[in-house]
Amino acid sequence: MSEVPAKNDHDAVVERQFGAQAGAYISSSVHAQGQEFAPLRERVGAIAEARVLDLGCGAGHVSFQVADLAQHVVAYDLSPRMLEVVAGAAAERGMNTIETVQGIAESLPFADNSFDVVCSRFSAHHWRDVGLALREARRVLKPGGLAAFIDVTASEQPLFDSFLQSVEMLRDTSHVRDYAPSEWAQMIGEAGLVMTASSRQRLRLDFDTWIARMRTPDVMRDAIRHLQSQVGQEVRDAFEIADDGSFTTDMLVLWATKEHA
Repeated sequence: MSEVPAKNDHDAVVERQFGAQAGAYISSSVHAQGQEFAPLRERVGAIAEARVLDLGCGAGHVSFQVADLAQHVVAYDLSPRMLEVVAGAAAERGMNTIETVQGIAESLPFADNSFDVVCSRFSAHHWRDVGLALREARRVLKPGGLAAFIDVTASEQPLFDSFLQSVEMLRDTSHVRDYAPSEWAQMIGEAGLVMTASSRQRLRLDFDTWIARMRTPDVMRDAIRHLQSQVGQEVRDAFEIADDGSFTTDMLVLWATKEHA
């Protein structure tokens, strides 16, 4: 396992933000449900004795989805408290194929060509160096293996991009960036992976639940609501901002592979 990060590191900010809220993510419908789970289960189920890495596992929803299909699942996350929640839930559900390992995405403590599947969901926007993390994902993936990256995605239009990054950072100070589809395509290619498919989904976020899950301070919550009230109508329309602050954003689902040498 990796050492606990220094107090002022970005990694420490991530742990501070998520460790105390670990339990809230188990029951979060945004994290527990998703159209992308069906194709993921289908693809994992087609691999004999699959070894799966759930990269930046959070509360373990990807791990739980594939535990009955894989020979071994590694739930990997920066936060020890998140991993405690995952381990506890896995034990309660009798999912003995799940192992928890603590560490950062940019330095994976696994041998080359260790996994048939690497999946990361709602995690990459917290990573300090996505390019390095993707290269690590490729390194530990077997030739011909499957990679899936699922995350909130930014718009290619600067106006909408700036709004999304602003509300994300105000809600959660561990946020680094939601990447646009073109940025994802470039980073995946530079990491040596080959993108095979991509799709976008609309993700509706209930404002009060979204804020409560992160225990966002009132001053930051109020700043988000003020920002929502001050932006132009085209931004309000693009994000379908409701009177109560609830809004809709885009989610990107990318499938990639590691080609045989």
